[in-house]
Amino acid sequence: MDEKRNLAPEEGERQAQAVASQPIFNLPRSLVATLSLLVAVYAVWAYFLSEDMQAYVIVHFGFTPLRYDYLSSGQPLEWLWTPVTYSLLHGSIEHIGFNALWLAAFGAPVVRRIGTVRYVLFWIFSAAASAFFHAGLHWGDETLLVGASGVVSALMGAACRFAFPVGRGYDRVSGHLYPRQPILAAFRNRTVMIFMAMWLLGNVLIALGLPLMGAESGEIAWDAHIGGFLFGFLLFALFDVKRPARTVITTP
Repeated sequence: MDEKRNLAPEEGERQAQAVASQPIFNLPRSLVATLSLLVAVYAVWAYFLSEDMQAYVIVHFGFTPLRYDYLSSGQPLEWLWTPVTYSLLHGSIEHIGFNALWLAAFGAPVVRRIGTVRYVLFWIFSAAASAFFHAGLHWGDETLLVGASGVVSALMGAACRFAFPVGRGYDRVSGHLYPRQPILAAFRNRTVMIFMAMWLLGNVLIALGLPLMGAESGEIAWDAHIGGFLFGFLLFALFDVKRPARTVITTP
């Protein structure tokens, strides 16, 4: 059970004012480092490597379900790291730009809430969950999966557990201060349900072939998005910091 305790009015007001005074684009350092890493990896891959080396990187660091169809003692070890390293690769400027935008929007409250170490662990496990959800539906497929959209979807799912206070919209700036909603309570939250319905509709349209930003870099793995979202929404409590007290910010 989540614990919730209101602070003294003066203390709560001071914390609310401090949070409200933060610039809306003031991202946590670990999130800035993530964005910088993604951009650096893409820049090196796109502008400093030959076509042969680009292909080598995609093959040896991208994720493919085919590797897990014939696991044997003689297989190279790419099957160990590719469920995570694929999330650091992108196929175009549009692809990385789209993911970076949503990463900044939904990663910020999650990082502020769980801290850098848990955020790194969340990235690793959500990337793997997204990849294997995709592999489960495409077992033995030789296509290659790249991009951070599965992790971004997991961050969206995680944010649905706390950053959508009842009766209010998505709170990117101070959402990390709210209590974590139990799964059933989140389903009763009208704002969460509207957001989830819109998110699901977007992925259904992708599955039906609607061209979206970044689609020119390859087919969009909508199933990896769903796997990531389910991971973040259902398992966020495993990464959440148990907070003895949280300020509940309300508006008149």
